[in-house]
Amino acid sequence: MRIGIPREVKDGEHRVALSPEAVRSLPGVMVEPGAGQGVGFSDEDYRKAGAKLGDAWECDLVVKVKELQESEYRKPRPGQTVFGFQHFGPHPELLDAALASGATFVAFETVGQASGLPILAPMSAIAGRLAVQVGAWCLQKQNGGSGVLLAGTESVAPGRIVILGAGNVGANALHVAHGIGANVTVFSRSEKPQLKARYPRAEFRTGPPALEDADLVIAGVLTPGQMSPRLITRAMLGRMRRGSALVDVGIDQGGIAETSRPTSHSAPTYVEEGVVHYCVPNMPAACARTASLALERAVLPFVTKILGNEIDADLLTGIQVRAGKVTHEHLARDTGRAYFAL
Repeated sequence: MRIGIPREVKDGEHRVALSPEAVRSLPGVMVEPGAGQGVGFSDEDYRKAGAKLGDAWECDLVVKVKELQESEYRKPRPGQTVFGFQHFGPHPELLDAALASGATFVAFETVGQASGLPILAPMSAIAGRLAVQVGAWCLQKQNGGSGVLLAGTESVAPGRIVILGAGNVGANALHVAHGIGANVTVFSRSEKPQLKARYPRAEFRTGPPALEDADLVIAGVLTPGQMSPRLITRAMLGRMRRGSALVDVGIDQGGIAETSRPTSHSAPTYVEEGVVHYCVPNMPAACARTASLALERAVLPFVTKILGNEIDADLLTGIQVRAGKVTHEHLARDTGRAYFAL
């Protein structure tokens, strides 16, 4: 089985799924020229690791980072496996293209759905840590914000951050927010004694989210394999102070706020209801080298399993489309498609 690593074409996407070091341990790898350039891996690095340069889409297994872009819709073919983030739920035209291709699509975001989502987890951690950073940027006046410094000063109180969700995204956002001295409130469905013990200055609540006093809201709730829950209404945002900010980390699965719509790294924000929205679906690409190295460590063991035809329970939950059929129950329900069990 030949492995192809294409160059990503999504706006601002510089990550690569496998580094030259990983390629060295794999047989028959074809790398599209420039695939690793954005994170400092040259074509020559891949050649020295034993890869060939050429059209990655000629290969049996294509390992990529982001979901197909429109220019890639016709590239997959019957008998081929595409292994990467898929995010079919919010994009019916993307799902149509995948079904029409006849290929098998294995989604990073649902591999190991019952065992901690080992591929999604490191990207969620990076997105959570980045959320505070980009939220602070959104609050700067030149970016449309109210001019709040989240860390505060000796004479001015720190800013207020509300985090929705205490999973991987939320816990990592809390880590950074607590570290800079912000005033943090976390809303989650259940008590989090371990987080409470680790971050004693943060406030934890289990009721409906209250956003009125927040300078920055970070929405990081995830229901594995499903569309993001709509927890933030337009009315809730309308009660926030003008120039506040929202970072919707759930935008890759449709968004957690009623007002959220996908943006890009080249045009990351817009203002609605007086609130600066940051809704970039591929947030970790902003730190592409760190993200690529973290992604590789999670992806490589599953590539090895696919090569050996070891389709275990974790990989089965990742197979969302096969031979023109939807094979993931939650995806079928969310998109109104027929479900075919594997």
